[in-house]
Amino acid sequence: MNPSPLIGVAGLMRLALTGMPLQALVDRAATNPDPADMMMGLSCVFQLFGKKDESLEMQKKALHFRRIFTLRCENPKRRLLVLMKEGDMQDNTPVDFLVSETDLLLFYSSDEFLLPEAMPEHDSLFVAMGESSDSVDLLKKVSKNLENWPKPVLNRPERILETARDNACRLLSPIEGLFVPHTEKISRNSLSSKSFPFIARPVDSHAGRNLERFETQEEVENYLSRMDEEIFYASSYVDYRSRDGFYRKYRIAMVKGKPYPCHLAINHSWMVSYRNSEMEKSIEKRAEEAEFMTEFSFGKRHSRALERIFERIGLDYFVIDCGEFEGKLLLFEVDNRAFVHDMDPPEFFPYKKPAMQKLFSAFESMLDQAPPNTCF
Repeated sequence: MNPSPLIGVAGLMRLALTGMPLQALVDRAATNPDPADMMMGLSCVFQLFGKKDESLEMQKKALHFRRIFTLRCENPKRRLLVLMKEGDMQDNTPVDFLVSETDLLLFYSSDEFLLPEAMPEHDSLFVAMGESSDSVDLLKKVSKNLENWPKPVLNRPERILETARDNACRLLSPIEGLFVPHTEKISRNSLSSKSFPFIARPVDSHAGRNLERFETQEEVENYLSRMDEEIFYASSYVDYRSRDGFYRKYRIAMVKGKPYPCHLAINHSWMVSYRNSEMEKSIEKRAEEAEFMTEFSFGKRHSRALERIFERIGLDYFVIDCGEFEGKLLLFEVDNRAFVHDMDPPEFFPYKKPAMQKLFSAFESMLDQAPPNTCF
């Protein structure tokens, strides 16, 4: 078996979609003669199949060898240095899903190793790490150390800090045409004093993990008995059902202030995700998503609110999860780490790949047009 290069989670997902089983992907990663690449490759395989503990253990071992890893494409037009936080896709922007003509140099930053000691050759730098309780100090340190970086810097760390759920609520609530449910960070003891109904999740939870709605004190007490966390985000509950009884959640990527539709999930449940919406089983749902992604009338209706969100957040690239409420854009979350891709089966979703390719092209164009570091 020939040695296999490191290809990252996006490349592994494409292989998995061809029917390649877990063991074959593990065997593929194990052929890499470089021990650091081999362990990082295994980390990516385990991450793809939801084996988080094994993934993080392999990543830790890989980082003992070195802190920078290269994902190469066939005909690169540029080299992007990506600052990562140790962890999985929920901790960083999954940049390898967004590019096809870009070599990625993934540097795993830490308090001890903020930036590469020897600067690798690159055209621009992209900060991929997201805001979380254990990344705040790291983002602040990285921000200070990037002040004199000689290359363009995209998604500056100080702007990533603005995406914290409670901070985004304060920052974005004044925007006309936008409805942001009141959100605050509170202790587990204070959770019992909230006015019903409300929703809550552990402060670093994403993708609906341990997110629940509460209408009684008993429900709160039962929830806390199952949670070990001390700090939570609590938000007022908004009944955003459409007239047909369905809830709709729209995902939009923002590239230099321009919105690009990524997907529409439609469900009878208030806690909508693309996974639980079973879009492939409904022609009607897919027809509505096709209109969203091709005509994008949703984006046109809320264009001014989307522009103002970009102005206030100030990131070059980020993703919005949103809905509609009383004619306004209803904001669920602003995040630079959300998962977007073009890998849904074309026999069910023929409209997705063309729409997503527009986003990917815009992302790589952004890299080419990045201005010099304004702090330099």
